[in-house]
Amino acid sequence: MTDTSPTPLDLPGWRHVYSGKVRDLYVPDTADEAPADRMLVVASDRVSAFDHVLSPGIPDKGVLLTTLTLWWFDQLAGGDGGRSIPNHLAASHVLSLGEDGEPNTADDVQSLIPDAVVGRAMLVKNLEMQPIECVVRGYLTGSGWAEYRESGTVCGIPLPEGLSNGDRLPEPIYTPAYKAPLGEHDENISFERTVELVGPERAEELRDLSLEIYARAARTAEARGLILADTKFEFGVDDAGVLTLADEVLTSDSSRYWDAAAWAKGTTSAERMASFDKQIVRDWLAANWAEPREGEPPALPSEIVERTAARYRELLERLTRS
Repeated sequence: MTDTSPTPLDLPGWRHVYSGKVRDLYVPDTADEAPADRMLVVASDRVSAFDHVLSPGIPDKGVLLTTLTLWWFDQLAGGDGGRSIPNHLAASHVLSLGEDGEPNTADDVQSLIPDAVVGRAMLVKNLEMQPIECVVRGYLTGSGWAEYRESGTVCGIPLPEGLSNGDRLPEPIYTPAYKAPLGEHDENISFERTVELVGPERAEELRDLSLEIYARAARTAEARGLILADTKFEFGVDDAGVLTLADEVLTSDSSRYWDAAAWAKGTTSAERMASFDKQIVRDWLAANWAEPREGEPPALPSEIVERTAARYRELLERLTRS
């Protein structure tokens, strides 16, 4: 069943505390007012564009995003041959005490996720989230291409002359953004500004870890005939002070993937950079909803919904198949 309702589900044992455009967040429903040590992050099938949630949603989008995130967490835990990157999943620590007084650990994680959201929910540790969205760009495209044409820079970082839309950058660049309050747009910021926000050591750790994860993920994608053009990460700090990868990771909603063969052989930007995400939705909406795009957006045609769902599924299949 496709979950596109703006009204959060009533989940037994959990209390809803927040909803974004796509995700819903829950904490254990207890009488204790103490801060929760774990949370439930539920991915819906809602799809948004131009700051509006659209209708209908994309079938199984929540499951596809969650499945891909969990797969990437496994890769980054050493499955790709690299060092283990800490993540926010609760499977590796004590979750609660059972009736016998013994701790419930990893084997009990799935049983704590309500049936209504199995497959599209993650049981996670509560972290002190960092106010930085960590963006890494390996290719010139999107808003970066628009800025480059105007000033020869991306987020203020000078780039060589003569680059074209979709070109690979000499090396990946880190272009952080400040996570704005709910309802406002994130703001691109300089590395110096991140130092002011989180301190020099944490700012360097965020940058270096983001670049490391991007490089590892890009190699994995390349081995499967894909290009990871850019991506964004979010991090939090756990009770031990460890910087921890959080939220969704390297999915169609947080990253831009292209087909490597099409990128190499394509003669137009559309052919080279056909992405495995909701760009189909954005393009249709841009052509069928005039600016300033106020009021209720038009309903998405079934053909657009089906094509978008197929791109999400194709990315998951290509990345995770052996």
